[in-house]
Amino acid sequence: MEKMEVLLETSARHIHVTQEALETLFGKGHELTKKKDLSQPGQFACEERVTITGPKRSLANVSILGPVRPATQVELSATDARSIGCPIFVRESGDIAGTPGCKITGPEGEIEISEGVIVAKRHIHLVPETAEKWGVKNKDVVSVKVDSDGRKAILGDVVIRVSENFADAMHIDTDESNAVMAAPGMMVEVIK
Repeated sequence: MEKMEVLLETSARHIHVTQEALETLFGKGHELTKKKDLSQPGQFACEERVTITGPKRSLANVSILGPVRPATQVELSATDARSIGCPIFVRESGDIAGTPGCKITGPEGEIEISEGVIVAKRHIHLVPETAEKWGVKNKDVVSVKVDSDGRKAILGDVVIRVSENFADAMHIDTDESNAVMAAPGMMVEVIK
């Protein structure tokens, strides 16, 4: 049987914003400025940067990812969350109910969100054709074997996310990436 391999990508700290939040932070009528496309179709890193402030301290120069979203969400590593004094809630993107909030500051203003600070659950984006070939479906949970130089690991509790709007790729945060010594272009093996 053919190995089920997928590209491993590191997702650094970032924020998703609503149009209303964007205009409060950057000024009325402001639109996101695309810096570069990301691997997921339609997603892009922006020129705009903000400061995230928790109970202990701030993180400056946090990138906004576009396009705008229905809810503002801050995605940090566990190390980042601890450093600013936020409790760690590992969640899938968009699942922000009951999570901690923070202050977000831009050049034109600031907002206080009551929830939305998460550590993103490790996940694999798949197109339907790949999911069908591998015999997995949306929301399935798998493990992944990482075979890097010096740091082999099995990462469990990896959520499968399936959509025709995706490109096949696994996303982990910077803590996980450093722990397994991930490198650009690294492929990992999905094990069920």
